[in-house]
Amino acid sequence: MNRTILGDKAFYRSIFAIGLPVAFQNLLATTASMVDTIMLGAQGELAVAAVGICSQFSSLMFSAYFGFTNGGMLFFAQYWGAKDEEGICRAYGVTQVFMMLVALLFAGVSVLAPEFVLSVYTDKPNIQAIGVEYLRITGWSYPLQVLAMAISSLLRSTEKVKQPLYASIVSLLTNCLVNYLLIFGKFGLPAMGARGAAVGTVVSAIVNVGLLYLLAARDDHSFVLRVADQFRWTAAFVRQYLAKSLPIIGNELLYGVGQMLINIVIGRQDEAGIAAMAAFRVVEGLIFAFFVGLSSASGVVVGKQIGAGQHESGFLDAKRFALICPTITLCICLLLLPVRGPLLGLFGLGETALYYGKWMLLVYAVAGTVRTCNYMMNNNFRAGGEPVFGTVLEISGLFLITVPLTWCAGIVWRLPFLAVFSFMYMDEFLRLFLELWYLRSGRWIKPVTVEGAATLEAFRASLALRRHSKRRPQQNA
Repeated sequence: MNRTILGDKAFYRSIFAIGLPVAFQNLLATTASMVDTIMLGAQGELAVAAVGICSQFSSLMFSAYFGFTNGGMLFFAQYWGAKDEEGICRAYGVTQVFMMLVALLFAGVSVLAPEFVLSVYTDKPNIQAIGVEYLRITGWSYPLQVLAMAISSLLRSTEKVKQPLYASIVSLLTNCLVNYLLIFGKFGLPAMGARGAAVGTVVSAIVNVGLLYLLAARDDHSFVLRVADQFRWTAAFVRQYLAKSLPIIGNELLYGVGQMLINIVIGRQDEAGIAAMAAFRVVEGLIFAFFVGLSSASGVVVGKQIGAGQHESGFLDAKRFALICPTITLCICLLLLPVRGPLLGLFGLGETALYYGKWMLLVYAVAGTVRTCNYMMNNNFRAGGEPVFGTVLEISGLFLITVPLTWCAGIVWRLPFLAVFSFMYMDEFLRLFLELWYLRSGRWIKPVTVEGAATLEAFRASLALRRHSKRRPQQNA
């Protein structure tokens, strides 16, 4: 390997070509959420808290279907590297079906039983009353949001990142316009408050999916519209898909359950803490937007190389991403810290909630940096074909360390809100060292393509030889 750990021009071209459009797309999604929250802040702190609680339920749905998204992207990227178009179509068909089943389940619960959902997440009746109205409407957008995610994941994995970006821009503008009209009742329309924000979410989701299909129809070589090829499954393929995807699905689903338990604890803190958490999640999304762009780039770059049998390049690039990602995350956090007061002030928070929010962002500058590094490494393990190690590590840390400590801090010991918040990141630091060790071992490279399998033994032999040659001078000394 003649490239340094800092990377060459080709490496950074891949980041800019894939990562920046995805980062910008996620930044648009976060901006839409921020606009929602700022507009709702004019309705009072309770509206902000209620919509924040509802977003926690949609986050659980995200965890339930995102396992299929990541599982699908593993196949998309590796088949893309191997130039296997039929494999890409089959993987997309399976991924799309499973994701839509999850979306329909959550949509049904949101529309038919929003009272139950709100009662699980918070014991504050005034927050529940606003949240029920919001969730009953926004639940209709869930299948559309999930379908858009499936299409976007396929396009990103095949290095077509501009189409989802264009659709997101128009969707954002639609969301902001509808929110403005219906939250405040402009131009003779009714002032619907939180319900108006929910309608805006549904309308923007319709626009997003419609534009994605329209842009796909204009592409002569689009996998999205090759419907017949998407359902040419074989039993062997489905077994292979599930063997690689089920650990990822289990990881995301159990992670979502763990976060739900943490959110239940947060939902039983004081109202200022709940509102502060809602605002914090939006600001966290600004940081996360850049990180998701890098994560998407890493999955495509590493997965494509592993699928094509270029394991040396994939191995080195995975280590580069593990260094670059936390560095960028920390820099963004440090840039936001001096302006965190005015930024949080946009959300209509009271004095206590504003105080909480400032300290939460300070804690996140450290914990969030470590968390994104762990996430990046786990994402690259999956792209390389190894979904188990990161899953076991993440879920064990969450349920053996973070969830019990957060629950005890918030429910049993009744500690102050900021102390409860700090316990949410306790497992990340232990995982960091274990994942760094596994990344350097190279054992996570397990291709699903014929091309990748053909060069695997040669890569492992080369890696073992390099390690042996490094140890021998030390032994001689």
